[in-house]
Amino acid sequence: MEKYMPFIWIGFAIAMAVCEAATTQLVSLWFVLGAVAAAVSTIFTPSIFIQLIVFLAVSALSLLITRPLVKRYRNRGDKVSTNADRLIGQMGIVTAPIEDPYTVGQVKVLGETWSAQSEITPVKVGAKVEILEIVGVRLIVEERT
Repeated sequence: MEKYMPFIWIGFAIAMAVCEAATTQLVSLWFVLGAVAAAVSTIFTPSIFIQLIVFLAVSALSLLITRPLVKRYRNRGDKVSTNADRLIGQMGIVTAPIEDPYTVGQVKVLGETWSAQSEITPVKVGAKVEILEIVGVRLIVEERT
């Protein structure tokens, strides 16, 4: 079994690379690096336990190092500017109540009715709200007096 371990680790690295290529989420890149490191460790030790430790350590370390960079890169391209951005900072009137952060109410702003949520407090019909951001097709609002 020990003489086949380099091939098993390389096979696992290839399988993870194929999974990575099939998705856009960057979920298995770190396992590719860990598997390659484990394959290299077979040169120095026949112990499968140590190879597994190398795999886990390199995978975790590469995740910790690269995740913030990947997150920043991905978030840079996620924002698509639309003419709806003009609503951010505007004041609106609640036309359907927002009872909690999970309830979707309605807000009328600049003559248009939008679905809205409040992250902080319930908002009653007729209350004035400020539009903080747009998430999908919903406004995130906060009550103003």
